Amino acid sequence: MSFRFLPDDPVPTVRMPTGQSILIDPAARSGGACIEVVEGIARVYCPCEETEGMTLAFLQEGDQLRTDRLCSEGVCVEALTPLCFRSDAEIRDGHDFDAVNEWTLQLLRIRHLGNAEQRLQALLALLVNRLGRRCGDWCDLPFRLTHERIGELIGSTRVTSTRLISRLRTADLLNVPSGEPILRLAPALIESAPLAAS
Repeated sequence: MSFRFLPDDPVPTVRMPTGQSILIDPAARSGGACIEVVEGIARVYCPCEETEGMTLAFLQEGDQLRTDRLCSEGVCVEALTPLCFRSDAEIRDGHDFDAVNEWTLQLLRIRHLGNAEQRLQALLALLVNRLGRRCGDWCDLPFRLTHERIGELIGSTRVTSTRLISRLRTADLLNVPSGEPILRLAPALIESAPLAAS
């Protein structure tokens, strides 16, 4: 897994192209500081050898990643869309919502659903409800995930996630427009998902 390191000194603007990752070392961050997404969508994942690549959260504009709550090996932030964040943000006073903890909880809930098909549907619904938008007859998710990443998120193999995605495409519930970095999902798929009210 390749990534670059976030500079130790806080900066007001860090820009990353889609696909790039950056390691945030908690030892180098001062107490009370955090990373705040200015624009774009990021995936937060674990760089530890035992859990390398495990997704912890997705972040979008306004979300903060508290650097005082990271494991000793830190976390990586991957740009799923062109990303801009600041590493000099202060934790908002009276702001009890922690985006990373909330995402981790929701992803854990999905992993405990009965079968891979339910888990995939719940994952897609969560991503669209949090990070996507309704566009006419479709719900658009502004980034794509590999079949391997989807397998990691739903606790299955890449082969299983490929098979399930193929079924959704055949049923015209999922569309992958060529030349665009988006996924289109049928509203019926999103609205009927397990845990959809979450």
